[in-house]
Amino acid sequence: MAESIFGIHEHALQVRTQRGQILASNLANADTPNFKARDIDFRAALALQQDAFHKESLPMQATSHRHLAGDTLLSTQDFLKYRLPTQPSLDGNTVEAHIEKAQFMENAMQHQATLEFIDSRISGIRGALRGE
Repeated sequence: MAESIFGIHEHALQVRTQRGQILASNLANADTPNFKARDIDFRAALALQQDAFHKESLPMQATSHRHLAGDTLLSTQDFLKYRLPTQPSLDGNTVEAHIEKAQFMENAMQHQATLEFIDSRISGIRGALRGE
């Protein structure tokens, strides 16, 4: 399988989009009793997607019938972690709005930076095709 022209940014965009949805869900449930704030371990999820991408071109070969199948794909759901609150609330809710907002904005800026990189790659390819 050929490497994507967008490199790691294609995978990063997918993970950042899903992380933004999870952070938005945390903020939407800030007043829900017993709601537990969650977040994605971004680095682990991205590393797994990169590893899975590179392994697609090299199939695993089992040398014993007792080997486990290597075709089990993990999703970002497998990297969801519960956030530990710095100040637990009495109703059991672990959402800390100020932390969630900061994480959401940081993720949004990184998402935008990834989109801008992809856009510049597309512009470069478009220019090359036009002979510029």
